Amino acid sequence: MESYALLLGATLSAGTVLALASLGLLINEKSGIVNLGAEGMMLCAAVAAFATVVHTGSFALGLVAGMVAGALLAALFGVLVIWFNTNQYATGLALSIFGVGFSAFAGINYVQAKLPETPKFSWPGLSDLPLLGPALGNLHPLVYATMLLAAAMVWFLYRTRAGLVLRSVGESPESAHALGYPVRRIRLAAVAAGGALCGLAGAYISTVYTPLWVEGMVAGRGWIALALTTFATWRPARVLLGAYLFGGVTMLQFHLQASGVQVASQLLSMLPYVATIVVLVFISRNPVWIRANMPASLGRPFHPGG
Repeated sequence: MESYALLLGATLSAGTVLALASLGLLINEKSGIVNLGAEGMMLCAAVAAFATVVHTGSFALGLVAGMVAGALLAALFGVLVIWFNTNQYATGLALSIFGVGFSAFAGINYVQAKLPETPKFSWPGLSDLPLLGPALGNLHPLVYATMLLAAAMVWFLYRTRAGLVLRSVGESPESAHALGYPVRRIRLAAVAAGGALCGLAGAYISTVYTPLWVEGMVAGRGWIALALTTFATWRPARVLLGAYLFGGVTMLQFHLQASGVQVASQLLSMLPYVATIVVLVFISRNPVWIRANMPASLGRPFHPGG
């Protein structure tokens, strides 16, 4: 039973990366913007966070640096697609490719660097739980903060005026503009906020989840996060559950290897990506369901004078 409890803890930790990135992309898409640059933003944030911790010794500053890096790259993307009406898909792909290359270049001097000892956390109430105590009592605070963030996002999107405005901008930007709302500025703010969360996910990878820097260490999680927003039909609570599902699939490969299951490691490494493809195929069989939940103006440029 202890091994299953540890698997649960590892699942929550792995799912946190996907949840943070997916919640950020969900904010983007709720405003009507598709950002395919998550992978690049997460990599740049990962190297920025790692370098910050190396030079300052502060893990908190590292997480902040990752958020800033993600927000700045997302803001650049937002200016291009919102004000200059560049193609959202092509610009996002360019951002992703740029992030992969730039992070590899910027991280050359940090490949052999080591971080200070990672702080240990203990949650008294959770640590005392039978069976699950070892799994839940020592998780990083960001794991639980992500759960609270998902709940806060549900409240924000569906219980506040600001959330209603954001959704209206994504559903019908022309109508929101006619009512006097600054559609472009709202979209830019949403894109920057989403980038900050993607940056936080990248920073979590390089400073907490696997505290080191290796080129390409995000390893496709940005693309899985993009698929996850569709899988969750743009609902924060479903994003969180889906992130833990994919996190569990990721951790299952290590659990099976540790249990002595004779399966090729390459096949087990494919599991998260195979699961992503299977889920997308399953969802795509019902286009009516997708259209009913997808923001109506998703991926479509907004022309105020049009």
